[in-house]
This record gives sequence, C-alpha cells and structure tokens, in this order.
Amino acid sequence: MADASAHADNIKKHANDYNQAAAEKIVGHLGIALRNRDSAIVSCTDGVELSRIREKWCRGKLGVALNQQQIDAAIEKVCDTMKAEGGQKSRVTFYYLLAQELGKLDHLASR
Repeated sequence: MADASAHADNIKKHANDYNQAAAEKIVGHLGIALRNRDSAIVSCTDGVELSRIREKWCRGKLGVALNQQQIDAAIEKVCDTMKAEGGQKSRVTFYYLLAQELGKLDHLASR
C-alpha cells in the first residue's frame, strides 16, 4: 500500500473528511510521477493538463459518466477550493478533492 502520510495535512486542510485508503490509492496511482516536482503539481491555468485530468483521471480511473461540462465544473470547483495554494496545487490533494466532488472517494478507497 502506498504511503499517503506526506499528503495528509494538505488534504485535511481542504477536505471535509480524510479517507486514508483513498489517499493511498491516489498516491499509488500517481507513483513515480510524484518524484518530479513539475508532475506532482497541478496547474489550473493549463487547459491541456485539465483536459488530461478530465479524461484520464475522472473518466478513466474514476469511471465518471458525466458530460464534459459537468466534469469541468467539478474541476473548476477544486481549482477554486485550492486557489490559496497559488501555483503549488498538490496533485494528490487535487485528485482527492476531485474524487470527493464527483462522489467517487468511497469507490476509489474500495478498489
């Protein structure tokens, strides 16, 4: 199981509850990408990156069947929630909040 302890405080700062199993699944999913500072951070101003998050994370990993506008609205909400982080939005926290926003946190934790 992947260790999510390094991300727990940041997730707890933004999330209502903390689901350790879900956080560990996200860390495991991201794997080696978290070693590179650039790939460990989400840029809400990069449309290509947000599109990739929508297709690969939301549709692919989480299996979200909502339309593009609905998923984009969830992504925008997470960007707004993490606005205080500036350009340093943790990918683990971002993915966690997005899964929570889309109602997929428990599904992710049980996989």
